[in-house]
Amino acid sequence: MKMVMIVVDDSKKEELEVVLGRAGVVGYTEISRASGVGSTGPRLGSGAFPRTSAIVFSVLSAEALVALRDTLRAFCEDCGERLRIVAWEVEEIA
Repeated sequence: MKMVMIVVDDSKKEELEVVLGRAGVVGYTEISRASGVGSTGPRLGSGAFPRTSAIVFSVLSAEALVALRDTLRAFCEDCGERLRIVAWEVEEIA
């Protein structure tokens, strides 16, 4: 199984939720209004740097992750959004 983490601009999270559904992702956890600094600059939710990100986590099979990756690439090409997507191996223990 794979744990996937997607970081997206908070203003695009509703569109991302639609993309997740289109890719067959039935469960995920979302952290809204995440702040930090990265290649797109500061996202601190402050007056000087008002933007924030959303972080979405899901556990998927390797096959489902490939389908999601392909759907996300098409989403990024269509709207110009830059997503950060990482995945790692996980083991279900309960």
